[in-house]
Amino acid sequence: MSKLLEQAALDYHMQGGKPGKVEVVPTKPYSTQRDLSLAYSPGVAYPCLAIEKTPSDAYKYTAKGNLVAVISNGTAVLGLGDIGALAGKPVMEGKGLLFKIFADVDVFDIEISTKDIDKFVETVIEIAPTFGGINLEDIKAPECFEIERRVKEALDIPVMHDDQHGTAIISAAGLVSALELTGKDISKVKMVVSGAGASASACTRLYMSVGVKPENILMCDSRGVLRNSRTDMNEAKKEFSRDTDKETLSEALVGADIFLGLSVKGAMSKEMLASMGKDPIVFAMANPDPEITYEDALDTRQDLIFATGRSDYPNQINNVLGFPFIFRGALDVRATAINEEMKIAAVYALAKLAKEPVPDVVQKAYGKTEMGFGKEYIVPTPLDPRLIEYVSVAVAKAAVDSGVATQEIKDWDAYKAELRQRMGIDNSIMRSAYSKAKAAPKRVVYTDANDIKVMQAAIQVSNEGIAIPLLLGNEKLIKENAEKYALDISDIEIVNFSSSAMAETREKYAKILCEKRNRRGIDYKQALNKMFDQNYFGVAMVESGDADAMIAGLNTKYASAIRPALQIIGKRDDINKIAGMYIMNTKKGPFFLADTTINTDPSAQELVDITLLTANEVRNFGFDPNIALLSYSNYGSTEAESSLKMSEAVSILHKDHPDIMVDGEMQANFALNTDLRIERYPFSKLGNRSVNTLIFPSLNSGNIAYKMLQEIGHAEAIGPIVMGLKKPVHILQLSSSVREIVDMTAIAVVDAINGQQKLD
Repeated sequence: MSKLLEQAALDYHMQGGKPGKVEVVPTKPYSTQRDLSLAYSPGVAYPCLAIEKTPSDAYKYTAKGNLVAVISNGTAVLGLGDIGALAGKPVMEGKGLLFKIFADVDVFDIEISTKDIDKFVETVIEIAPTFGGINLEDIKAPECFEIERRVKEALDIPVMHDDQHGTAIISAAGLVSALELTGKDISKVKMVVSGAGASASACTRLYMSVGVKPENILMCDSRGVLRNSRTDMNEAKKEFSRDTDKETLSEALVGADIFLGLSVKGAMSKEMLASMGKDPIVFAMANPDPEITYEDALDTRQDLIFATGRSDYPNQINNVLGFPFIFRGALDVRATAINEEMKIAAVYALAKLAKEPVPDVVQKAYGKTEMGFGKEYIVPTPLDPRLIEYVSVAVAKAAVDSGVATQEIKDWDAYKAELRQRMGIDNSIMRSAYSKAKAAPKRVVYTDANDIKVMQAAIQVSNEGIAIPLLLGNEKLIKENAEKYALDISDIEIVNFSSSAMAETREKYAKILCEKRNRRGIDYKQALNKMFDQNYFGVAMVESGDADAMIAGLNTKYASAIRPALQIIGKRDDINKIAGMYIMNTKKGPFFLADTTINTDPSAQELVDITLLTANEVRNFGFDPNIALLSYSNYGSTEAESSLKMSEAVSILHKDHPDIMVDGEMQANFALNTDLRIERYPFSKLGNRSVNTLIFPSLNSGNIAYKMLQEIGHAEAIGPIVMGLKKPVHILQLSSSVREIVDMTAIAVVDAINGQQKLD
């Protein structure tokens, strides 16, 4: 597994023709000579002179106001330690990616090759004019304390060392929630800290800021409790030294209310946990393995509240809940610092959000229906789309109230709306699908299983718990290919469908096909022959319940792959046609396009079916569908056959399905430009809504549109998603990558889950 993960990670960082995870993209037009003369010489002189006269104009004329530097010297990288500045660059790029996808903050990652505090601080200060904020990252203690202090003192922009304060803010929010649930008084609780590094120190300081009394805290390092009688402590540790006769972590934990672990795997034993007071709060956050496992903790105590840094257990203390949104709020008011008031505001914003009803899109992502504030939900999940408006707004307000904001926000409701519009929920689509699939993995059969990409995808979905893969093909060839490419498929079931051992199963499946198609030209003998075709056999597995979903088509033409599904599984009884949809992830959010793969020239009634199928699928992804039926005409401006059928489909939808937000026929620019549509066609049923779902008049137009968006619009395509079959079968593009196969697997599992829920 580790070897596969290593290769997958290396491939990920190389894919797409551009090494790394981030790039610089122009934000202004540049296609004409005039554009270039404004962007550079001679026009650029004017903003330069304006900034020289009024330095704050840099926020008006440059990217400074939305640009954060992620700066490291690579001395404390994740769980890797002191690997150096250059080796730490992938982590810094990854941090930049998280800033962008969660809060639309742009990042330059900067790796400084020095361990000298003076040189490091001087370098950061000298380059600071470029940026609106500084995120210090992966710098070892105790140097990180001095570096952050000196950089903050020297600069008038937000500066934060996330390794210290990120974990502190998120875990403090969890502590506030946990204390409310247990009814304990924060001023009276006794806390024990395992670990005395940067994170432990910052967490402890912030806990004291929200009300934990210093005299009620004992901190331990690898040598035991930090106590005044010790002579081996540096200045940073002396801050937390106490006058106590307790020497060991075990002794300190007796009767304690809170355990904060930021140390090493196995630091807490069952006996230590058993010795704690009633309703203990245990934050075991050693990475990647906690101080005590979730299973051991629950086996020891049923009255505890437990949190870790891991995503596979409840109450994940994840820094991504904090830093993107904290910097977003700080940047938006041009704060001169990230102060204690702003951090505390983030704490209480997260704690407040944890008590709010959990949106359906989040519940669906985790495959649950009753998520809510309680012992297993003390902080929001990273998938909660409301984080940006809760945390960023709270931080921005705290900056204003504490006097470090230099930019006024007059309308906070408008600011919230701006944040929602800025982000949409687009980057949560696949994360939600993955989370829901992992909550209830289903059996997915893969045709084309001899293909190396299919085997790699099957290994990945198995290792990540997304699905239970079944490889359909020649067992000998599959194993030979796996051995050739050093792939471990020993835990994955191979269905050798053409072997003599499967004769009885082929006969069973042939009877299913014959019963469904005996009046459509297929007799039993023909049906039996078709069971030597992997696509027919795979579909029969799904129909008979031997598999829950199927992924096909990597090396097969679309029509050949979909035909068995239509013949054996069939379309739903309430529709006339199945259809195909692509999700296009763009900078403006996700767009749902149909039909892009199946129906060549649908009639008006078939377009109605396609629209209804697509609307239902969009809802399954957690979005309200706002639908435009596209044409080259607008509301009857051209009476051609193509536009008339779109108009007729809209009329049927308005009459028979008035609850669906749909209109047309209309040109694409009027569909996608709300202001233009309102100005020209104020009567449109869509009003001021932003269209997110596009229905095309023909396969030609739909297929061309999504491929153009994919290639020249830098949009990520997810699909094709087959809609309307009774059971999930999805057909890949011929050029699908391993990632795309895994994505489609997650979607197939979610389809299977949704189908089972309807039956239940």
